[in-house]
Amino acid sequence: MNRLAHETSPYLLQHADNPVDWWPWSAEAFDEARRSNRPVLLSVGYSSCHWCHVMAHESFEDEATAAYLNEHFVSVKVDREERPDVDAVYMEAVQAATGQGGWPMTVFLTPDAEPFYFGTYFPPEPRHGMASFRQVLEGVAGAWNDRRDEVTEVAAKIARDLAEREMSFGDGRVPGEEELAAALLGLTRDYDAARGGFGGAPKFPPSMVIEFLLRHHARTGSEGALQMAVDTCERMARGGLYDQLGGGFARYSVDRDWVVPHFEKMLYDNALLCRVYAHLWRSTGSELARRVALETADFMVRELRTDEGGFASALDADSDDGTGRHVEGAYYVWTPEQLREVLGDADAELAAQHFGVTEEGTFEEGASVLQLPQREGVFDAARIASVRERLLAARAGRPAPGRDDKVVAAWNGLAVAALAETGAYFDRPDLVEAAIGAADLLVRLHLDDRARLARTSKDGLAGAHAGVLEDYADVAEGFLALTSVTGEGVWLEFAGFLLDHVLAQFTDAESGALYDTAADAERLIRRPQDPTDNATPSGWSAAAGALLSYSAQTGAEPHRTAAERALGVVKTLGPRVPRFIGWGLAVAEALLDGPREVAVVGEGTDPATRALARTALLGTAPGAVVAVGAPGSDELPLLADRPLVDAKPTAYVCRNFVCDAPTTDPDRLRTALNGRNA
Repeated sequence: MNRLAHETSPYLLQHADNPVDWWPWSAEAFDEARRSNRPVLLSVGYSSCHWCHVMAHESFEDEATAAYLNEHFVSVKVDREERPDVDAVYMEAVQAATGQGGWPMTVFLTPDAEPFYFGTYFPPEPRHGMASFRQVLEGVAGAWNDRRDEVTEVAAKIARDLAEREMSFGDGRVPGEEELAAALLGLTRDYDAARGGFGGAPKFPPSMVIEFLLRHHARTGSEGALQMAVDTCERMARGGLYDQLGGGFARYSVDRDWVVPHFEKMLYDNALLCRVYAHLWRSTGSELARRVALETADFMVRELRTDEGGFASALDADSDDGTGRHVEGAYYVWTPEQLREVLGDADAELAAQHFGVTEEGTFEEGASVLQLPQREGVFDAARIASVRERLLAARAGRPAPGRDDKVVAAWNGLAVAALAETGAYFDRPDLVEAAIGAADLLVRLHLDDRARLARTSKDGLAGAHAGVLEDYADVAEGFLALTSVTGEGVWLEFAGFLLDHVLAQFTDAESGALYDTAADAERLIRRPQDPTDNATPSGWSAAAGALLSYSAQTGAEPHRTAAERALGVVKTLGPRVPRFIGWGLAVAEALLDGPREVAVVGEGTDPATRALARTALLGTAPGAVVAVGAPGSDELPLLADRPLVDAKPTAYVCRNFVCDAPTTDPDRLRTALNGRNA
C-alpha cells in the first residue's frame, strides 16, 4: 500500500506508484514501526534532484528491493523543500557521522525517530568501494534483529549529542567595523582571482556574499570589495551557469570555470541572483548586469509563474533527449550539427564562435554548454539577436524539463523582492505586477487569520506543513520591498504581522537567538537552529534583516532590538566563515549605516514626486528603506509630519528618525543617499 497519492508534494507524488510501501512523515508511520517492531528507513530528497531520480529508478522501482523494504522496514519519504526542519535535523546527523551530506539522504531510525545509520545515494550494485543498497538494507536489518540493544544505545547517544549541541551567539554586541573588515579579508583570501567566485569545484553562485560586497563598497568605498562582486558576476553571466538563450541560472557549476552546470534551475537562486544583478547595475551602471537582471526576471515570470500567480520551485536538470532517454542537460546543450540544422552553415559558424560550441564539446557526447567567451561588440548585434531567437524557438520544440509546481512561501518572498525592485529600477511595471500577484497569493492562501504561514501550496491548495523561520522572514522581506516600491501601507502591515510572530514564536527571550521552527511546532529530536547561509539566506539572518527594515519603516524599537541581538552571531562567525554568513554580513552593513529612512512626500501623479521616488530607490546606502505618499498621508509612519517644501514634492533622509534638511532636488537626494555619505 502506497500512501503518497494524496500528498501535495510533487516529489512525493513521483513515488506514489513505487512498489515500496511508502509513508509520508507522520506520527502514524512511527506508530506502525513500534507496532511491527521494525526500524524506519527515512529517504529525503526533492523533485529536481538528479540522483534522487537515479536511486528511485534503480532501487525504489525495483520489485525485489521493494519487497525486502516492505518486509523489514517502515519506509518514510520526505520532501526536503516541504519539511526543511526534518531535513536539517537528520542532515546534521549525517554530516556529523560521515563528514559529508547530500541528497538523496538515507537514514535509518528507531521507532522513536532516533538515527543510527546514515548515507546518501546507494547504488544497486557495489561500486567504487560503496556497498550496494541491498547490502546496506540486509546489514541494517541484521543489526536490528540480532544486536537490538547495541543499535538502540547508539541511536539514543546520537540523539542526545544532537540535542545537547550548543551554539555560540556572540557576546551580545553587534558586529562593527573590525568584524566586517575581517570578513572582507577572509573573503579575499578565499577568492578565485582568475575565475571569480570563492573556493574550488563545485562552485555555487555566492549571491548573499555579493550583496555584502556591494553594501560594503557603498558604505566604505572599498574598490576590492566591488571588484570581487563585478568579476564574479561577469564570469557567472558569461559562463554555462547562465542560460544564454532563455535567461536564468542553473543550481551550480561542476567545475571551477563556470562552464558545465548542474542543470536544475531553482526559484531561489534566480530570485537572489536577479536582485544581485539589479543591485550591481544600481552600483555600477553595468549593461551586462542590467541585461542579466531583466532576462532572469523574465525567465521567472515566463517559466516559473503558476496559474494562481505564485512561482513554482524548480525545473528539473533532466529531460528526454529525443530518443526516450532521460538525460541531464539534454534541453540546453548543442552540437555543431544541431546548430547547422537550425541556422544553416554561415550562421551556425557564427553561433559556434559566439557561444563557444566546439566539435569536441564542453559537456558529454560532443555537446557543448552555451557560453559567451567573447566580449559584446565582437559580433554584429542584430545578427546575434536573430541567431539567439531562432535557437530559442528551436529549443522550445525539445522535450522540456519537468517543473516542480510547489509554491514555497520563503522562495516566493525572495521572488517578490527581486521582481519588485527590478521592475522599479528598469521601468517595468509588469514585473512589479507579477510581484504583487505573488504577494497576493501568499496573503490569500498561505497566511491564516492568526498570521501563521503555510510552508507550501500547490494548485491553489495550501499544504499541511507549518512555515519555518525563513518563510516568515523572506515573505516579510518581499512585503517590505513592495512597501518601498509601491508606497502601499498594506504590505508594511502584513510584514508586521509576520515579524510579530517571529518575535513571539521563533525567538529565545533570554539570548535573542532564533530557532528555525516555531515554539509550538512539531517536536523533533532536536529543535533546528542554524544562522549560516546555505542555498538561501538563513532564516536567522533573513529575520534580522527584515526586523531591521521594519523598524526603520515604523520606528518599532522591539524589532530593532531583536535584529541587533540576532546579529550578535555575525560578530562571532563573520570573521571566521564569511562565505557562509553573507546575508548576516549584509544586514550588519545596513545596521552600521543606519539604515537610512527616506520619506518622499508628494502626489503620485506629479512627475517631480516620481523623480524623487526613483532616485530614492536607486540610492546605494545599505539597506535603506523608502516611503512614498501624499502630504498628510498616515498610511506609512515615515510620512508623518513631513510637509512639502515650497509646495513642491520633498524628500527627507533620516537615521533613527533624525533627519537631514529636506530637499526637493533629485541630485541632492542622490548625493545624500551615497553609501559613503556620513
